Amino acid sequence: MGAKWYQMPRIWIGGAILIFAFIVAIFAPLLAPFPIDDTDISLRLAPPSAEHWLGNDLNGGDILTDLIYGSRTSLYIGFLTVSFSISIGVFLGLMCGYKGGLWDAIVMRFADLLMAFPGILAAMALAAMLGPSLHNVVIAIAATGWTSTARLIRGQVLSLRERDYVQASRALGATDRRIIWRHILPATYSQLAVHATFSLSAVILIEASLSFLGLGSQDSSPSWGALLAQGRTSLTQAPHVSIMPGIAIMLMVLALNFLGDALRDLLDPKGIK
Repeated sequence: MGAKWYQMPRIWIGGAILIFAFIVAIFAPLLAPFPIDDTDISLRLAPPSAEHWLGNDLNGGDILTDLIYGSRTSLYIGFLTVSFSISIGVFLGLMCGYKGGLWDAIVMRFADLLMAFPGILAAMALAAMLGPSLHNVVIAIAATGWTSTARLIRGQVLSLRERDYVQASRALGATDRRIIWRHILPATYSQLAVHATFSLSAVILIEASLSFLGLGSQDSSPSWGALLAQGRTSLTQAPHVSIMPGIAIMLMVLALNFLGDALRDLLDPKGIK
């Protein structure tokens, strides 16, 4: 018999970190010790102190405040990007897997072409062409992120469309739309949940990388990657500027990977022995 969700430490650890990050992002104005635009150049690169627990950044701002507001940027970009890429991938995967033929060949060869390039390089090129902004980062990552979802769903549909209950529904006169949305798509939900969790951790890493390179959001909300970039010029003088956002990124990615692993085991139809 498979393990229950409450018997899996990875769910507790990953879920606790993710819930904490959500609470921090939602209540950032209440939890931040200082306003986001409060800077004091005399405290530039100051080490942690009783007033500034995590120290100060290159502009004299409070690093804890930057991290708290940065969680909003990371989660917003992460969830928006994953929502777009999975929506596109699910639609194309369903159509390709169910219809097949020329449509399937064209879309899958295009997906193969995109997957031949490293995702981070493609995102960098698109972000550079579109210009640095929050929503351009979403477009740059989602433009190539749909390929893995499309391939996953297509593979599932190729198997599901031959199942007896689908054939029976077709024999009873059900339309293709009804078969897809009522019988095939719900059978892919477990795979999608696992895939979305891992995709979210990958997007957070890519967004941090783009911000580190100066291709991320240039809006008023700070980014963990941009804070990392600040610290690279003063790594020996003020290592805390890079260490703190690095730990935040690590914990977020670790939590999502814990959840993804746990969901994959939990939703395994064969169960965990």
